[in-house]
Amino acid sequence: MPRGLFGDDALPLYERTATQLLEDLRAAAARPGDRLPSERALVERYAVSRVTLRAALAQLESRGIVRPSSSRGWFVAELGLLPEATMTSGSAAPQVQGFADYAQANGLTTASKVLSATVRPATVSEAEQLRIAPGADLFDLHRLRFLDGLLVVLEHNRLPLAACPALAETDFNTASLYATLRAADPPQLPRVADYSVEARHPTPREIELFEIGETMPMLVATQLTSNQESRPIELTVQVYRGDRYRFRASITNQG
Repeated sequence: MPRGLFGDDALPLYERTATQLLEDLRAAAARPGDRLPSERALVERYAVSRVTLRAALAQLESRGIVRPSSSRGWFVAELGLLPEATMTSGSAAPQVQGFADYAQANGLTTASKVLSATVRPATVSEAEQLRIAPGADLFDLHRLRFLDGLLVVLEHNRLPLAACPALAETDFNTASLYATLRAADPPQLPRVADYSVEARHPTPREIELFEIGETMPMLVATQLTSNQESRPIELTVQVYRGDRYRFRASITNQG
C-alpha cells in the first residue's frame, strides 16, 4: 500500500529503527569493519521485536550500510554511502507501505479475516506480470482487512512462493504480509509499486461481505510491487468502500 492513502507520512517501525541505528552508528563514529552489538542487545536497546530489528538490518544491508556474517553477526560496511536525509519522512511522495505498517504508525488496531489461502500454479497472465514461469507455485491469499473494527478493504494478494516459502505456513489472520516478506531469507523488501485506481459498482459478493447497498461506489486498486532488486514479488487487488478510502499523491514536473 503506498504511504499517503490515508493522508499520513509516518514511517513504519522497522524504518524508524533503521534510522535510529544509523544515527547511533554515525554518533559513535563507527568505521567499516566494526561489529554491531548482538541482535539481542539491539532488540533491547530499541525496544522492538526481533522480526522488526531484522527488517531494519535488512534495509540497511540493501543500502550497503551493514553486512551480515553467518557466524559472527552484523558489521558496518560503509556509512558514507547513505545521505543523511535518505531515511527521513519529509518527502510527500507516496511510498510502498503495508496495511499493518500504516496502522502501527497511526496507533490503529488491525484485524484480518482470511477467506482463503492456497498454493496453486500461476496462470500465464500472472506469470508474465510476476516474471515467473507459467505453472510455478503461487501463493494466493484473500482477506478482509479491518481498522479499529471497521471493514476497510477486501484484499487479494498473489506472490511467487519461491520468494518466501514461509508464506504457505503463516497464519495471515494475525501475521503481517510485509513483515513476513522482510523476515524471509534473503529478505524481500517492497521498494516500488505500479499502482492504479478505478471506480465501479460492487459485485453481489462485495455487497454481502461489506453489508452495503448496490449503489455504494467501490474503489479498486491494483498494485504490482517489486523488491530491492527490482523483481516483482506481489500482485495485489484491493477493493475499498468508496466512503472509507482516499488516494493522495504528489505529481512533480521533473523538467
